[in-house]
Parts: sequence; structure tokens; C-alpha cells
Amino acid sequence: MALGAAYHHYLQLAGDHGTATHALLLGVLIFLVIRLVSARRTGTTSANKRKQGRKLLTTHMLSTKKVQSFRHGRQEEVRLVMDKIRAAATAAPPAAVDLSDLLSGYTNDVVCRAVLGASHRNQGRNRLFSELTEINVSLLGGFNLEDYFPPNMAMADVLLRLVSVKARRLNQRWNDVFDELIQEHVQSRPSGESEESEADFIHVLLSIQQEYGLTTDNLKAILVDMFEAGIETSYLTLEYGMAELINNRHVMEKLQTEVRTTMRSPDGKKLDMLAEEDLGSMPYLKATIKETLRLHPPAPFLLPHYSTADSEIDGYFVPAGTRVLVNAWALGRDRTTWEKPEEFMPERFVQEPGAVDVHMKGKDLRFIPFGSGRRICPGMNFGFATMEIMLANLMYHFDWEVPGSAAGVSMDESFGLTLRRKEKLLLVPRIAS
Repeated sequence: MALGAAYHHYLQLAGDHGTATHALLLGVLIFLVIRLVSARRTGTTSANKRKQGRKLLTTHMLSTKKVQSFRHGRQEEVRLVMDKIRAAATAAPPAAVDLSDLLSGYTNDVVCRAVLGASHRNQGRNRLFSELTEINVSLLGGFNLEDYFPPNMAMADVLLRLVSVKARRLNQRWNDVFDELIQEHVQSRPSGESEESEADFIHVLLSIQQEYGLTTDNLKAILVDMFEAGIETSYLTLEYGMAELINNRHVMEKLQTEVRTTMRSPDGKKLDMLAEEDLGSMPYLKATIKETLRLHPPAPFLLPHYSTADSEIDGYFVPAGTRVLVNAWALGRDRTTWEKPEEFMPERFVQEPGAVDVHMKGKDLRFIPFGSGRRICPGMNFGFATMEIMLANLMYHFDWEVPGSAAGVSMDESFGLTLRRKEKLLLVPRIAS
């Protein structure tokens, strides 16, 4: 298997040959890749810090109430993107827009607004965080020898030092910018009691720092995680969703019909913008996002686990020290679970006879784009809200075409920590009638 190959594709071999797992020896480490997941669970002990961190996130930063408190900010960011697309659509002739760039910028700005507050938009920091996150993804998703060889091996020592230098430089940049931001937030903290639901994430963390015994380094680590997890995954899902809709015109037309007929002003005219409270009556919109996540999970492998003791899974001996990967990409394309798994069919998630009774909260192991159990992604609701409002407005306001004479767009992937498309998504928008 060549370096840089799409490993998640190769791992279909395990299912084809009748096994649920696939073992790899990478360097001197053993990896166990899980392709089929049963419902049996084994007991594990979570560290107190991990439990505390999850409680902090789910209670104070990513609760349903907190996610809803950012809805006006999300809508403002969507409006800015719609204005840019509208300018291209009204040009003569209509100009192609780089949706990859627009969607990446949108998710970055939504996360920046939540973490830093709206006042930081015009200080150039949004672009800085986009750059830092991009470097993070590149470093974490690349082939790094220290992941596979002990650091004292001479053959790897030089390259290990080079990667370590890059990582240290990046870490210092994150430290510097968050030191500055935390200090600014300390100085601007409200003197009296304020609604936590109205505060950005830095103010929230400062308000509970003593309660949870958090150091400044703890605060910065949480904030970096918010950027790493919050930007790339939502952007890629939106981009893949638009690409699939372009390649499956009948699906796009059905989705456009839903969003355009569901929401009209009392006089029958189009609305200026769809709001989040308008989306509850749009099941096909939600099904389209779920179907995109099934075919194109942003992270093809879920976060790795590490076995601390010898164990056995379905008759396979798993030695201590094995890194366990769950192939979410393969689970979503399993022929024994899904009808026509390679086809883009949001109908499978619409609640009607014959639909798949499955949700994304990790209890149904056929479909776990956000993970499962105690380590399920706590930002799932934040990400879904970010994606829904954008996709709904893209479908409501515009018709979409591929530039030139091409029939569709390429779905070729570039493998890494996240699953990116190889090509930019360039589309021509036209104002919907």
C-alpha cells in the first residue's frame, strides 16, 4: 500500500473477504481497523479530566441553548456569503464562484464569532485562524514518522526533528494569539452578572475557570480544539453536499422545491433570508445532510483508540499497545446495511415507509459520522446548525450550473486527517425565480 493512498478505500477488502477487521503493521506499531461494528460494548474507565472536559463542553459551550444563542450570528454570516454569490449571479454574464473558498470562509467565520465574539471580525484575526487551522490539519494529517517509530531510532531521528520544529512553531503561534485574546477578554469582562448564553466561548471559559480548576494552558487547548473540529468538518460536508447535488440534479430539484415552497412571505413573495426557525419543516434538507455524511464523512477514520491490555474481538487477538481505528467511511458504504450504498439517495433518511430508521447520535452503529458513546463529538449540534442554514439558503436563492460544458464535478478525494476533494468546487449561480 503506497503512502498517500486512500486507505479507507483499501479497507473494503476486509468486508469482501469475510472479516470485520483488518490489521496493519505500520513501522513498529500494530493498527487494528474496524470495518464492521457490533452493538456489544466493553467497559472502559474514563479519566476524570476527560469527564470534566466533556461536562464543561456540553453544559457551558455546546449545549442546545448555547448553540441556539449563536443563530443570529450564523444568519449574519450566511447573509454575507449570499451577497457575494448574488453579485456573481447578477453579473453579465453570471460569473463562477469558488464555493470551496466561500464555504471554508463561512465556517471559519462562524467559529471565530462563537469563540472570539463578533467584534473581532474586522481585526484580521479570522484570516489568521484560518491559516493556523490549515497548518494544523496539514501536520496532523500528514505521514509523520514519530507516529510509527520510536523516537530513538536513528533512521527516523532527523525527520522527527524537522516535524517537531514545525509543530513547536505552530504551537507558539497558537499560544501567542490566545495569550493576547485571553488578556483582552479579561480586561473586557462584564463587571456584573451576565447571561452565559450571550457570551463568546472565551468569556464562558473565563467565567468557569475557577469552578473547573482550569489553567491558562487548559483554556488554550480547549480553544484550539474548537477551531480544529469546528471549521474543517462543516465546510467539507457542505462542499461535498453541493457537489453531490450538482451531480444528482433530481435530488437538487427536489430539495429546492422543498425549501422554496415551504417558506414564502404572506404576500407570496420570496423571503430575503431563511432563518433557522424556518428549517424545522424541511425533512428533505436534513436527510440531504445526513446522506452527505454517510457517503463523505469528513474524517474517514474516527479518532483512534489505544488498547491498554490484551483482548479479543470477534475471535481476533488484539495485543496491548494496538491503535484501533474505526473506518466510518466503510461503515457508510456497507452493502449489507445500505440499499444501493454508492448512490446519493437522501430519501433513505426521510421518515416514510422503507426509510432507514437511523440517527446520528451514535446509538446506531451503522451510521456514526460523529463517533459513538462517551466520546461522540460534543459539537455535533453546532456543526449541524452551521450546515443546515447555509445549505437551505444556497438552495432557496440560487439555481446552480457547472461552468462550461461539463456534465458534473469530480468527486476524487485527497486523503488526510480529513477527506477533502482534490479539486476546487467552481459553480455558476443564477438568481432563482
